[in-house]
Amino acid sequence: VSGPGPGRYVLPSTVGFRKHDPTKQMNPAYSFGTKLEPLPRMKAPGSSYFIDSRVTRVGNSGAPVYSLQGKQKDLTFFHVPGPGTYANEKVRPVNELRAPVYTMGSRTRYRRCDPNPTPDRYSLHSMLGPNIPNKLSYPSYSITAQSKVGHYAYDWAKSPGPGQHDMPSVNIYLQRLPIYSLLARQPPIGKYKKSPGPGAHWPEKVTINYPKAPSYYMGIRHSEFVTPVVVDVKN
Repeated sequence: VSGPGPGRYVLPSTVGFRKHDPTKQMNPAYSFGTKLEPLPRMKAPGSSYFIDSRVTRVGNSGAPVYSLQGKQKDLTFFHVPGPGTYANEKVRPVNELRAPVYTMGSRTRYRRCDPNPTPDRYSLHSMLGPNIPNKLSYPSYSITAQSKVGHYAYDWAKSPGPGQHDMPSVNIYLQRLPIYSLLARQPPIGKYKKSPGPGAHWPEKVTINYPKAPSYYMGIRHSEFVTPVVVDVKN
Protein backbone atom coordinates (compact mmCIF):
# COMPACT_ATOMS: atom_id res chain seq x y z
CA VAL A 1 0.00 0.00 0.00
CA SER A 2 1.51 3.35 -1.01
CA GLY A 3 -1.03 5.67 0.64
CA PRO A 4 -0.38 7.76 3.84
CA GLY A 5 -1.01 6.21 7.27
CA PRO A 6 -3.69 7.14 9.79
CA GLY A 7 -1.38 9.57 11.58
CA ARG A 8 -1.07 11.77 8.48
CA TYR A 9 -4.70 12.90 8.65
CA VAL A 10 -5.42 15.93 10.91
CA LEU A 11 -9.02 16.98 11.67
CA PRO A 12 -9.82 20.65 12.16
CA SER A 13 -9.85 21.86 15.76
CA THR A 14 -13.18 22.37 17.54
CA VAL A 15 -11.65 24.77 20.12
CA GLY A 16 -11.67 28.45 19.32
CA PHE A 17 -12.57 30.21 16.10
CA ARG A 18 -9.31 29.77 14.17
CA LYS A 19 -9.55 27.00 11.55
CA HIS A 20 -12.77 25.77 13.18
CA ASP A 21 -14.75 22.94 11.60
CA PRO A 22 -18.07 24.54 10.58
CA THR A 23 -19.87 21.19 11.04
CA LYS A 24 -18.93 21.02 14.71
CA GLN A 25 -19.92 23.08 17.76
CA MET A 26 -17.45 25.83 18.64
CA ASN A 27 -16.13 25.30 22.17
CA PRO A 28 -14.59 28.16 24.23
CA ALA A 29 -10.80 28.62 24.11
CA TYR A 30 -8.65 30.26 26.80
CA SER A 31 -4.98 31.51 26.70
CA PHE A 32 -2.36 32.73 29.20
CA GLY A 33 -1.96 36.50 29.38
CA THR A 34 1.42 38.39 29.05
CA LYS A 35 3.58 39.27 32.03
CA LEU A 36 2.68 42.65 33.49
CA GLU A 37 5.35 45.29 34.22
CA PRO A 38 6.02 45.82 37.93
CA LEU A 39 4.25 48.81 39.49
CA PRO A 40 6.29 51.56 41.22
CA ARG A 41 5.23 50.33 44.63
CA MET A 42 6.37 46.84 43.74
CA LYS A 43 9.99 48.08 43.27
CA ALA A 44 10.31 48.83 46.97
CA PRO A 45 12.59 46.48 48.91
CA GLY A 46 11.00 43.82 50.98
CA SER A 47 11.11 43.30 54.69
CA SER A 48 14.61 41.82 54.53
CA TYR A 49 16.53 45.06 53.71
CA PHE A 50 19.14 46.33 56.22
CA ILE A 51 18.43 49.51 58.21
CA ASP A 52 21.46 51.35 59.59
CA SER A 53 21.32 51.57 63.38
CA ARG A 54 22.51 55.22 63.28
CA VAL A 55 19.39 56.33 61.44
CA THR A 56 16.60 57.56 63.72
CA ARG A 57 13.32 59.33 63.14
CA VAL A 58 15.01 62.68 63.85
CA GLY A 59 18.16 62.01 61.76
CA ASN A 60 21.55 60.34 62.11
CA SER A 61 22.86 59.86 65.60
CA GLY A 62 26.54 60.21 66.51
CA ALA A 63 29.42 62.71 66.18
CA PRO A 64 29.22 65.34 63.43
CA VAL A 65 30.96 64.45 60.13
CA TYR A 66 32.52 67.05 57.82
CA SER A 67 33.83 66.85 54.24
CA LEU A 68 35.82 69.13 51.93
CA GLN A 69 33.77 70.71 49.16
CA GLY A 70 34.96 71.55 45.66
CA LYS A 71 36.66 74.84 44.82
CA GLN A 72 34.19 77.59 44.06
CA LYS A 73 34.35 79.54 40.82
CA ASP A 74 36.05 82.92 40.90
CA LEU A 75 33.73 85.88 41.08
CA THR A 76 33.78 88.60 38.47
CA PHE A 77 35.64 91.14 40.59
CA PHE A 78 38.50 88.64 41.17
CA HIS A 79 39.75 89.05 37.56
CA VAL A 80 41.13 92.54 38.08
CA PRO A 81 44.96 92.97 37.74
CA GLY A 82 47.11 92.96 40.87
CA PRO A 83 49.02 95.95 42.30
CA GLY A 84 52.27 94.91 40.57
CA THR A 85 50.69 95.19 37.12
CA TYR A 86 50.36 98.96 37.22
CA ALA A 87 53.32 101.13 36.07
CA ASN A 88 52.73 104.62 37.45
CA GLU A 89 56.07 105.93 36.18
CA LYS A 90 54.85 105.59 32.59
CA VAL A 91 51.85 107.84 33.13
CA ARG A 92 52.54 111.42 32.03
CA PRO A 93 51.17 114.39 33.91
CA VAL A 94 47.79 115.62 32.76
CA ASN A 95 48.86 119.15 31.73
CA GLU A 96 52.15 118.15 30.08
CA LEU A 97 52.48 118.84 26.33
CA ARG A 98 53.59 115.95 24.18
CA ALA A 99 53.64 115.00 20.51
CA PRO A 100 50.70 113.02 19.11
CA VAL A 101 51.11 109.26 19.02
CA TYR A 102 49.74 107.14 16.18
CA THR A 103 49.42 103.40 15.81
CA MET A 104 49.02 101.16 12.78
CA GLY A 105 45.47 99.88 12.40
CA SER A 106 44.63 96.26 11.87
CA ARG A 107 44.41 94.81 8.39
CA THR A 108 41.02 95.18 6.74
CA ARG A 109 38.89 92.13 6.23
CA TYR A 110 39.59 90.13 3.11
CA ARG A 111 36.66 90.62 0.75
CA ARG A 112 35.43 88.38 -2.02
CA CYS A 113 36.19 90.97 -4.70
CA ASP A 114 39.80 91.47 -3.63
CA PRO A 115 41.27 88.68 -5.84
CA ASN A 116 39.85 90.36 -8.96
CA PRO A 117 42.45 92.26 -11.03
CA THR A 118 42.30 96.04 -11.16
CA PRO A 119 41.20 97.93 -14.31
CA ASP A 120 44.78 98.78 -15.29
CA ARG A 121 45.62 95.07 -15.51
CA TYR A 122 43.45 94.55 -18.58
CA SER A 123 44.95 95.20 -22.03
CA LEU A 124 43.72 94.65 -25.57
CA HIS A 125 45.65 92.57 -28.02
CA SER A 126 47.54 94.30 -30.77
CA MET A 127 45.89 94.31 -34.19
CA LEU A 128 49.28 94.20 -35.92
CA GLY A 129 50.39 90.73 -36.91
CA PRO A 130 48.71 87.35 -36.34
CA ASN A 131 47.82 87.86 -32.66
CA ILE A 132 44.02 87.43 -32.73
CA PRO A 133 42.75 84.53 -34.88
CA ASN A 134 39.21 85.92 -35.34
CA LYS A 135 40.31 89.45 -36.29
CA LEU A 136 41.73 90.89 -39.47
CA SER A 137 45.48 91.18 -39.08
CA TYR A 138 47.33 94.14 -40.56
CA PRO A 139 50.88 93.92 -41.93
CA SER A 140 53.61 94.60 -39.44
CA TYR A 141 57.21 95.46 -40.18
CA SER A 142 60.29 95.45 -38.01
CA ILE A 143 63.71 97.06 -38.28
CA THR A 144 66.67 94.73 -38.19
CA ALA A 145 69.53 95.27 -35.82
CA GLN A 146 72.48 97.44 -36.80
CA SER A 147 75.25 95.52 -38.52
CA LYS A 148 78.61 95.56 -36.78
CA VAL A 149 80.63 95.11 -39.96
CA GLY A 150 80.41 97.39 -42.98
CA HIS A 151 78.48 100.37 -41.59
CA TYR A 152 79.83 103.92 -41.50
CA ALA A 153 81.07 103.70 -37.89
CA TYR A 154 82.99 100.48 -38.43
CA ASP A 155 86.70 100.68 -37.58
CA TRP A 156 88.61 99.05 -40.42
CA ALA A 157 91.75 99.07 -38.29
CA LYS A 158 90.26 96.16 -36.34
CA SER A 159 90.42 93.87 -39.36
CA PRO A 160 93.27 91.31 -39.25
CA GLY A 161 96.48 92.12 -41.11
CA PRO A 162 98.38 89.90 -43.58
CA GLY A 163 100.48 88.42 -40.78
CA GLN A 164 97.42 87.06 -39.02
CA HIS A 165 96.68 84.56 -41.78
CA ASP A 166 98.34 81.15 -41.53
CA MET A 167 99.79 79.53 -44.64
CA PRO A 168 98.10 76.20 -45.27
CA SER A 169 100.22 73.08 -45.42
CA VAL A 170 101.26 71.90 -48.89
CA ASN A 171 100.12 68.41 -47.96
CA ILE A 172 96.53 69.65 -48.20
CA TYR A 173 96.51 70.62 -51.90
CA LEU A 174 99.62 68.73 -53.17
CA GLN A 175 100.90 65.18 -52.99
CA ARG A 176 101.75 64.25 -49.44
CA LEU A 177 105.52 64.28 -48.77
CA PRO A 178 107.31 61.56 -46.83
CA ILE A 179 107.66 62.18 -43.10
CA TYR A 180 110.62 60.99 -41.01
CA SER A 181 111.06 60.89 -37.27
CA LEU A 182 113.95 60.21 -34.88
CA LEU A 183 113.76 57.00 -32.92
CA ALA A 184 114.44 56.78 -29.24
CA ARG A 185 118.01 56.28 -28.01
CA GLN A 186 119.09 52.63 -27.86
CA PRO A 187 120.88 51.32 -24.75
CA PRO A 188 124.63 50.47 -25.18
CA ILE A 189 125.45 46.90 -26.14
CA GLY A 190 127.79 44.53 -24.31
CA LYS A 191 131.25 45.78 -23.36
CA TYR A 192 130.62 49.26 -24.73
CA LYS A 193 128.21 50.09 -21.92
CA LYS A 194 130.90 51.39 -19.46
CA SER A 195 133.53 52.64 -21.91
CA PRO A 196 134.21 56.42 -21.79
CA GLY A 197 133.26 58.63 -24.66
CA PRO A 198 135.63 60.66 -26.88
CA GLY A 199 135.29 63.75 -24.68
CA ALA A 200 136.55 61.92 -21.60
CA HIS A 201 140.13 61.51 -22.97
CA TRP A 202 142.85 64.20 -22.35
CA PRO A 203 145.80 63.58 -24.67
CA GLU A 204 147.61 66.73 -23.51
CA LYS A 205 148.06 65.23 -20.03
CA VAL A 206 149.94 62.15 -21.26
CA THR A 207 153.74 62.52 -20.44
CA ILE A 208 154.98 59.00 -20.92
CA ASN A 209 156.66 59.42 -24.33
CA TYR A 210 158.35 62.82 -23.68
CA PRO A 211 160.27 64.46 -20.77
CA LYS A 212 158.24 66.31 -18.18
CA ALA A 213 159.18 69.55 -16.35
CA PRO A 214 159.22 69.40 -12.54
CA SER A 215 155.96 70.39 -10.91
CA TYR A 216 155.43 71.80 -7.47
CA TYR A 217 152.34 72.29 -5.30
CA MET A 218 151.48 74.24 -2.19
CA GLY A 219 151.27 72.29 1.06
CA ILE A 220 148.55 72.49 3.70
CA ARG A 221 148.44 75.68 5.75
CA HIS A 222 149.01 75.03 9.49
CA SER A 223 147.59 77.13 12.30
CA GLU A 224 149.94 78.85 14.76
CA PHE A 225 147.85 77.47 17.63
CA VAL A 226 148.51 73.87 16.69
CA THR A 227 150.77 72.03 19.23
CA PRO A 228 153.92 70.60 17.60
CA VAL A 229 154.30 66.85 17.57
CA VAL A 230 156.90 65.63 20.11
CA VAL A 231 158.37 62.23 19.35
CA ASP A 232 160.72 60.36 21.65
CA VAL A 233 164.00 59.39 19.90
CA LYS A 234 165.84 56.34 21.14
CA ASN A 235 169.59 56.47 21.62
